[in-house]
Amino acid sequence: MTLEDIGLYLVLPIIGLSVLMGFYRLLVGPSLPDRVVALDLMTTLGIGIIAFVAILTDQSVFLDVAVVLALTSFLGTIAFAYYIEQRNVQ
Repeated sequence: MTLEDIGLYLVLPIIGLSVLMGFYRLLVGPSLPDRVVALDLMTTLGIGIIAFVAILTDQSVFLDVAVVLALTSFLGTIAFAYYIEQRNVQ
């Protein structure tokens, strides 16, 4: 069993199921912070998928995309946290 087989038959379906559960929490989440955490989880899982594809195809360009997505996700999470903090203060 190679790395490609393990990824295709074990890792990617588990990550896909995790994305679906995160999307459900994004839609149904009882509060805004729950939705922000679900969105952050989905971007983190997307980064994992991109990194796995980069390993399988042996192309480091995908890792650059993953880094940019991670930085954008981090800035978005910080912006949402600031928004939630300002909304609760007033």
